[in-house]
Amino acid sequence: SCAFFKGKLNVGADTIQHGVEGLTYLLTESSKLMISEIDFQDSIHVLGFSDELNKLLLQLYLDNRKEIRSILGEVAPKLPSYHSLEWRLDVQLASRSLRQQIKPAVTLKLHLNQDEDQTAQVLQTDPSTLLHLIQQLEQALGEMKTNHCRRIVRNMK
Repeated sequence: SCAFFKGKLNVGADTIQHGVEGLTYLLTESSKLMISEIDFQDSIHVLGFSDELNKLLLQLYLDNRKEIRSILGEVAPKLPSYHSLEWRLDVQLASRSLRQQIKPAVTLKLHLNQDEDQTAQVLQTDPSTLLHLIQQLEQALGEMKTNHCRRIVRNMK
């Protein structure tokens, strides 16, 4: 079908392919975020298209965003959800080669739900890595409280 358009539009197949990929990206990302009409217009205005093409793209987005969003929801992977967590702290105090050492390790057993089945993942880490992970999660939770993130989450529903 690219050859048909190539003959009609008098442009290369790569140009057509990149145009379709760009249009697909624009529509899927805009639909994921369910951005408003004004935000969509602002996004495409910087691309330097004519006013007529901008209006066509806006209408294409408005007509298809709900359908694109539902299709994206159907093809999205079903990720497991958290059920519970067990943990244990192990400390090695000495070995044959070293009489005095402290080597702590945290073992986590993460229980997950996926499609009515329950699975378990066992993870082991040292306390400093676990502390870093906790700090990163706390930072992410803090960012979720910002107005920008709340707006994105609200638009995703």
